[in-house]
Amino acid sequence: MRNWLSWIMVTPFAAWAGLRLSGFEPDWPWVPVVAFTPYAAGLAVVALGLACALRRWAAVAVALASVLAMAFAVLPRALPDDVPAARGPALRVLAVNLMVGKADTDALTALVGRTRPDVLALQELTPAALRRLEAAGLRRTLPHAVTRPLNGVGGSAVYARHPLEAGTAINLGGFGQARAWLAHPGGERIEIVSVHPCAPSRHGRQPCWQAGLEALPRAGGELRVLAGDFNATLDHLPMRDLLASGYRDAADVTGRGFQPTWPQSSAPLGVAIDHVLADRRMAVRDFAVLGLPGTDHRPVLAELSLP
Repeated sequence: MRNWLSWIMVTPFAAWAGLRLSGFEPDWPWVPVVAFTPYAAGLAVVALGLACALRRWAAVAVALASVLAMAFAVLPRALPDDVPAARGPALRVLAVNLMVGKADTDALTALVGRTRPDVLALQELTPAALRRLEAAGLRRTLPHAVTRPLNGVGGSAVYARHPLEAGTAINLGGFGQARAWLAHPGGERIEIVSVHPCAPSRHGRQPCWQAGLEALPRAGGELRVLAGDFNATLDHLPMRDLLASGYRDAADVTGRGFQPTWPQSSAPLGVAIDHVLADRRMAVRDFAVLGLPGTDHRPVLAELSLP
């Protein structure tokens, strides 16, 4: 009985660790489930302790291997990384999902006033929300904008202190991802993408979600910053492939990669699906997860230094 019990506790986490490190990502329900890998890593430690208590040493060995594999995957998010010697001007980037335009307009304009971003990337921007934000004076702080509002969840925008040139938006599955080129007064030209691929929230949505992430520009060449609701954590394979092209996740770099961004409610099992990815030639100086009434996502703010 103790032998069966030990394997029942250990086997799920061994399978989880193997899949997470395999380079293979099954469809439903793995795509939404793998977002909870940090929690699984903690439970794997509990399973290891129970296997030790039962003195089932083969199960202990498997549990230990699972714990080490998951620790290898997730622990670096809690450890600050070295940053490149970027000594250029600062670039502050704020990303906000408006939850189908329902976010509190006054609170958002106040947040912009407090945090003073150079760039604001908005997702789920509806025409009504755009009108409210413009009426509230967002353009007085961030006078330049590329806006692509849509009813529903597919709208997005990039606002900035400095001139913007519209890029070709990414449109897949009804989800729009606005792109703009920022002319920084320091002389750099930087592409900003307001990221929002489909959510893999049900069976059959993975192809749209994966295509939305794969359509994002890879790093290299001109400087780029990708900011917004990626509907993905650092445990998702398309996200890891995107980072491998030459981006760095601001939360991961600053050792704050475990801070959940969704849901904003007090639910205990939040996940980090909102990100700011910066070209690895930029330095990440700071990162914060903030709060905003009226939306289910927490805004994220990154302070970068240009090369």
